[in-house]
Amino acid sequence: MIPRKFEPLLFGFFLSGLMSLLVAGIATLRATGVGPGFLALWMVSWLTAWLFAFPAVLLVSPVARRVVRSLLRPEAAEGHASKTG
Repeated sequence: MIPRKFEPLLFGFFLSGLMSLLVAGIATLRATGVGPGFLALWMVSWLTAWLFAFPAVLLVSPVARRVVRSLLRPEAAEGHASKTG
């Protein structure tokens, strides 16, 4: 098994791979339609997109996490949680 310290890297790898696969497929479909060579075009588009998506995810993830944290309400201290509807 892979050590836990690599979790962010592996998460970024799989997230960027799956997202770029989907986006490249949709973009290729819209640009060329389904026809001869579609799958090959999609795979080339995907690998090109993934080449940029993986480092982008690694760079943008910390920023996205900070933005999300800034939008969330702070949790009440343990044992002092109040119920608000």
